[in-house]
Amino acid sequence: MDKVKANGKAIFPFIVFIAIYLGVGITLELYGVEMSFYQLPAPVAIIIAIVVAFIMFDGSIESKFAEFAKGCGHENILMMCFIYLFAGAFATVASEMGGVDSTVNLGLSFIPAEYITAGMFVISSFISVSTGTSMGTISAVAPIAIATSEKAGLSLTLMLAAIIGGAMFGDNLSVISDTTIAATRTQNCELRDKFRVNLFIAIPAAFITFILFILMGSPETPVPLQNLDFNIIKVIPYIIVLVLAISGVNVFVTLGMGTIVAGIIGIFYGNFNLLGFSQAIYKGFTGMNEIFLLSMFTGGLAHMVTQRGGLQWILEKIQGFIKGEKSAAIGISAIAAAADMAVANNTVAIIITGPIVKEVAKKYKVDPRKSASLLDIWTCVFQGFIPYGAQILLAGSLAAGKVSPLELFPFLWYQQLLALFAVLSIFIPYADGIIRKNPWNWELDKSN
Repeated sequence: MDKVKANGKAIFPFIVFIAIYLGVGITLELYGVEMSFYQLPAPVAIIIAIVVAFIMFDGSIESKFAEFAKGCGHENILMMCFIYLFAGAFATVASEMGGVDSTVNLGLSFIPAEYITAGMFVISSFISVSTGTSMGTISAVAPIAIATSEKAGLSLTLMLAAIIGGAMFGDNLSVISDTTIAATRTQNCELRDKFRVNLFIAIPAAFITFILFILMGSPETPVPLQNLDFNIIKVIPYIIVLVLAISGVNVFVTLGMGTIVAGIIGIFYGNFNLLGFSQAIYKGFTGMNEIFLLSMFTGGLAHMVTQRGGLQWILEKIQGFIKGEKSAAIGISAIAAAADMAVANNTVAIIITGPIVKEVAKKYKVDPRKSASLLDIWTCVFQGFIPYGAQILLAGSLAAGKVSPLELFPFLWYQQLLALFAVLSIFIPYADGIIRKNPWNWELDKSN
């Protein structure tokens, strides 16, 4: 990096990508188009930016394509992409065999009406941690929660805030979340280590949020719920994935085991046959096409921009206010938050800023396990807060527009508390136990 001359013009292709992606989303939002920020596929937007880079940068087409392909084929990028495929396969197979419905109904069957809102937060948190997807969690839980809120006389606004908060809890913390995968791969640290640092920041925020929903979420007149059907056997794949992941088992083994167990259960209960199982796996693969392509293309573009001095220019600009480790951590947080607000996609924000954050962390000795946590935390905080984020838009659409984003903002307690504890963890490093126990070896770029 030191041998590359800083060049601010080199980041222009990334600006083009953000401008197109954000500009189209804002325009469609003004015209009232649902899920406006997801109408233009992100891979298409970044292809335009790649074309701009090819036109701007010097060299032959062949040399520029070789440079681009080298970035696409980087070990971290390919590893990330394969994990996306495995995660998609598990989520789809487990869902199609009825695992999500059973998990939701299991929790609802044992929760008294006065604790339903808080219970929804816990259920959403468990599902999102187990599946790694906030959108999938909201899609699964919100329809039942919305109907339940009406029957039990609960605040729909609070209910949706609880579901979104729980969904973002897992989106940030789950070891199979694409944000976790992207953050750890770009920072070159282990999933389980990032989880251990992140856990001590997320759990206090989640606990206080849970208490707030208990205090504020009770109906004036409690109404008992009807029993909901569930099959405890169908919850097993999620438990297996969660236990194996926390135990530090290789992510491919973890997801592979979860997928196989979910497939066996699905075949046994007649949800699909062997061919249906294979089709569900492939459906999971295809469901990850967009993020797969985006990760590869972003990797290629990022490598081109880096080689032309764009990354070095950004580093030199942000170093003006960074004086040490703590200010570097604040800088990393600001970079992550700004990127997510710009592109309205936390995974994209991490992929774009990951290489920049890695260099800042290396220079100012911010442990990669901490930088990965901060990257994931701050992109998830804003992803679950901005009005044009997919999570809030999805929850609002499922509620048939009965609750607006502006009404939700005051009650998005988990996101607000997560931000608070993230800041506290920088100035009071209470979450850095594993970092102190196993310091980072900066020469080898791994923990001791």
